[in-house]
Amino acid sequence: MQHISLSVPAEAAFARTVRMVAANLAVVQELDVDTVEDVRMVAEEGFIYACATKPAACEVSFDLHDDEMRIAFSLGDADLDEADDGADLDLVELLLSSVCDEFYVSDDGGELCLAKKVGAHAE
Repeated sequence: MQHISLSVPAEAAFARTVRMVAANLAVVQELDVDTVEDVRMVAEEGFIYACATKPAACEVSFDLHDDEMRIAFSLGDADLDEADDGADLDLVELLLSSVCDEFYVSDDGGELCLAKKVGAHAE
């Protein structure tokens, strides 16, 4: 396993940074073009979700395994049910749940966890 960490301000302007790092790591992991695109989309949508929780900064970690890529985003304390953009987050959650093999918020509510299976392990 390889572990990569990234810390960025939780601002929309940094979504591209997170997306491009995720895509580059998918290429390093020698994933096919369709999976690279999925990882790019998942990273950006995960970052949008994390930003909606209003953290001061978003810590993003990537764990590269032979059979999957895991991405975790630190979350803030904002209540997503009261967010002004709740309808948009419903779409983010729908997309993440349909593209990711795993999509959940940790039990303590501090982290959004995503996983995408790769290669022969992908369904």
